[in-house]
Amino acid sequence: MIIHKLRQDWIAYFQEVGLSAFLAELLTVLFLIIISIIIGFLVDRLLRLTLISGFSRLADKSKTDWDDLLIEKNVFSAIAHLAPVILIFYWIQLIFDDYPAWHDFILRISRITLVSFSMVILFRFLDVVRVILGRVESFKDKPLDSYFQLLKIVIGIVLGVLMLSILANKSVMYFFGAFGAMTAVLLLVFKDTILGFIASIQLSANDMIRVGDWVQMDKYGADGDVIQINLTTVKVRNWDKTISTVPTYSFISDSFKNWRGMEEIGARRIARAINIDQHTIKFCTPELLEKFKKIHILKGYVEEKEEELKKYNEERKIDTGEVSNGRRMTNLGTFRAYLFRYLKNHPKIDQDLTILVRQLPPTENGLPLQIYAFCNDIAWANYEAVQSDIFDHALAVIEQFDLKIFQSPSGTNFQNLTGSLKKEVK
Repeated sequence: MIIHKLRQDWIAYFQEVGLSAFLAELLTVLFLIIISIIIGFLVDRLLRLTLISGFSRLADKSKTDWDDLLIEKNVFSAIAHLAPVILIFYWIQLIFDDYPAWHDFILRISRITLVSFSMVILFRFLDVVRVILGRVESFKDKPLDSYFQLLKIVIGIVLGVLMLSILANKSVMYFFGAFGAMTAVLLLVFKDTILGFIASIQLSANDMIRVGDWVQMDKYGADGDVIQINLTTVKVRNWDKTISTVPTYSFISDSFKNWRGMEEIGARRIARAINIDQHTIKFCTPELLEKFKKIHILKGYVEEKEEELKKYNEERKIDTGEVSNGRRMTNLGTFRAYLFRYLKNHPKIDQDLTILVRQLPPTENGLPLQIYAFCNDIAWANYEAVQSDIFDHALAVIEQFDLKIFQSPSGTNFQNLTGSLKKEVK
């Protein structure tokens, strides 16, 4: 072999120049190791240049994108590193061939290094597979990060045990047996990982959450789109562009709101109330009814309602001379009918879903009159604009029904009251 001959020639040369046998042998070994490393470095550079550039040209010409991902994730770069490492350790083993103790140690180190590089290549390849599967429509809503992280952990543990067995020169089963005795410790160390994996499976199996869903979890300050689901955490990009990190298992153990149903239906709920001053609620006078008949969307309603109430009172021979007798129309009821018809004619309200204008229980702040409907535009800005337009109109038109909005007294109200009292005193 060339290395054996070089070693013998160099040892003989160093001894000829006056060095002792030990120093001559030591310098020879060092020089051979340095030369091996330099050659390995040159081979590494050459392989990376040829392998990566060659595959890059092929990737540019191909119509698929998986080969581009192999280059992007540096898979070929890792493979290129593997050959020079094997070459270096092969030569170093030959250099230490006459030193059994060192030879055995170098052999173990080379095998461990080979396993380590193989693990890096495998992990990078799994990253490529993860990206490819993420582009498949049927996998887009699955927690792929969780599955691939778990797969990497399992592979890492298996290869880690293999490296330990190589280093200690013991059987792989010996270490797996030792791990069996350490199960309790492993469960404690990997508790979050195990819980996260179980949660990921449950979330996926029950279709509770997907990447891209709008979720709301007040406990963790999360309110936005899910951007990543992995073994231990779920990342949510909030509407203020901050990122909230929520433990995956919390989506199983705690309550949260998923707005996916709204997006699938294509309608977003409007449920807001205005507070009516209860002192302004009254029965309608004939003059007020005539005023209501001039409102286009109310004319038919008022006429039909008048006929219905007149017939009801006549059939029961009710004396309508007293206001409290019989059935009468109120300004609040007519206002509710107006808002209902206004919503039924609104182009941005989904007519196939629930539309209500209802009274809520009275409070110290007046009588809440709630508009309950669904906007057919779920884009946030558009939805808010539609909702605002509806309530702008309701607040502006309410005085035509002789109703007023309840509003707590402000400083200006008290100043006006004080001014009025002073004038009366004078």
